[in-house]
Amino acid sequence: MADAPTVAVLGTGVMGLPMAANLLDAGLRVRAWNRTREKAQPLAARGAVVAATPVEAVEGADFVVTMLADGAAVRETVEPVLGSFAPGAVWIQTSTVGGEQTDVLAALARRANVPFVDAPVLGTRAPAEQGTLVVLGSGPVELRERCAPVFDAVGSRTLWTGPAGAGSRLKLVANAWVLALTNATAESIALSRELGVDPGLFLDAIGGGPLDVGYAHVKGEAMRNDSYPLSFATRHALKDADLVLAESGGADLAGVRAARQHLGRAAAAGHADEDMAALYRAVATRSVTDGQGGPAGADDAR
Repeated sequence: MADAPTVAVLGTGVMGLPMAANLLDAGLRVRAWNRTREKAQPLAARGAVVAATPVEAVEGADFVVTMLADGAAVRETVEPVLGSFAPGAVWIQTSTVGGEQTDVLAALARRANVPFVDAPVLGTRAPAEQGTLVVLGSGPVELRERCAPVFDAVGSRTLWTGPAGAGSRLKLVANAWVLALTNATAESIALSRELGVDPGLFLDAIGGGPLDVGYAHVKGEAMRNDSYPLSFATRHALKDADLVLAESGGADLAGVRAARQHLGRAAAAGHADEDMAALYRAVATRSVTDGQGGPAGADDAR
């Protein structure tokens, strides 16, 4: 253990907490910091040092992993402590902040002479807990092998995508797909109810065939049961939709725009901290509130 690298994890929310736990399980030393200290405290029982400040976390660490809500939070947390990074310490930026914000963060690191790796991840709470995230690494290729112990601890595979920023731009592409798919699933579940079709039959129909997507079953079951235990919060999905649309250029991302509209309505209706599948409540507002079939999930749960 004495030779194990030390990883400072800044941000121990839904994603950062299990990622830090997996780093500990892999034998790495962890210092954890979170704005709300109580969210990091469970890691202490597993051997992590829970730091009172970001400075305390990063001093002497070999790697600094950021997993925070957005680009502003990352910059506000890291910029004041870049001078406290140990010589040669690598900043691994895993938060979803978009390509433009990643360029800003990379420039901050460059001015401070801090090696920077852009490495957002694909996956939500369960893959984070299971250590099966997909890491979209990008940055100086000579850092790839050095960062491997961190990436291997939190993910099942790593894609090295190019210079810093390439990973975050690929994450936007993947998020566009996830947003549109979640919204399309909600539309099909809502339409099935309008047509008097058991939504379970829709999920059964696509199951195991060329139209099948596991993600649709996970989100579809939440929608059928009108229950949205947190995997990825509506408010974070709303932020991600805004990032995608802000960098979409000339592409007409109608599916993402529809998802963004429904996410916004769901958040305004009190579902901001529930899973993003709650956008179904906005898609199916009429069918779940005017007595046509009763509350979502009540007539066809299985």
